[in-house]
Amino acid sequence: MANYVTVTSDKHKGTAFWLCLFGGAVGLHMFYVGRIGMGILYFCTLGCLFRCYWHDLGQILTGKFQDNVGQYLRK
Repeated sequence: MANYVTVTSDKHKGTAFWLCLFGGAVGLHMFYVGRIGMGILYFCTLGCLFRCYWHDLGQILTGKFQDNVGQYLRK
């Protein structure tokens, strides 16, 4: 029988969700997960005029959101 290990980020899904919900338009969730460049872009464009903001909320809720090194967020 094989054992599988899933590598996850040290960042938490719940924290990213709340930061995205209340500060996603200015990129708070992107700064939290270490994606500084995207955080600056979100800040300057209001979350790409809210389109990227809604996309990220969906990604966080479904567990597909990744941090700056490509690891999925911890639950």
